[in-house]
Amino acid sequence: MSGLHLREWPGQADRPALALHCMMGNASCWRPIAYALRDRIQVTAPDLPGHGLSPGWDGGPPDYHTAVTRAVAGLVTRPLDLIGHSMGATVALRIAVAAPEAVRSLTLVEPVLFAAAPDAAHDGLLDRIDARLAQGDEIEATRAFLSVWGGIDWEAQTPTAKARLVRQIRLVQASNEALRRDSANILREGGLEAIDAPVLIVMGEDSPPVIPAIADALATRLPDVGRARVPGAGHMLPITHPQQLAELIGLNLDRA
Repeated sequence: MSGLHLREWPGQADRPALALHCMMGNASCWRPIAYALRDRIQVTAPDLPGHGLSPGWDGGPPDYHTAVTRAVAGLVTRPLDLIGHSMGATVALRIAVAAPEAVRSLTLVEPVLFAAAPDAAHDGLLDRIDARLAQGDEIEATRAFLSVWGGIDWEAQTPTAKARLVRQIRLVQASNEALRRDSANILREGGLEAIDAPVLIVMGEDSPPVIPAIADALATRLPDVGRARVPGAGHMLPITHPQQLAELIGLNLDRA
């Protein structure tokens, strides 16, 4: 896979930060947060494979989550503040488990590592999406996913945006082994416990119930962890509540 498209905003070059976006998003969602924190850190954010202006994923091997992690890990050249949202948070966590010495602070926004807290209702949603895809009904699979995780009105999307989202639903499916079954072994014994950087897990008050369950499961094993819940926010809080999120990230930066 060729290099990722990077977006970088003005900030403190002596304190680099790497921000990883969610599935079906792109790096531009970090812009208001990067500007809010420009006196503290300098944020670089890649468009993940198959998103934004980065090249697509070729179908592997390796699997999608591993391909993303390898591409992102190549951007980590010195200890930095690592921030991730949704699937991006699981990639950030995977990097922190593999190389804890490379992480100065770790902020996980709505981490979707479902293997940490299996949930029958959410498993049912993913099974229905898989069934739709098996039938070739990518539009309904996309609508089902976005009804829980997207925070957008499908009918309000342009034809171009709908086509992009339909293409990306296959990446959601390609992430299942890592997120549902922990094929990446992120939850291995001693892994989370080895992260000695301060960790903050941020959730939206109105997020799906599986998110606080995941946060609880991760927090019990992390040595230095805080949790925060943003009132009135759902899963897409980096977009809907950037100022509140920036303030919380700043608190975690202070602990590093």
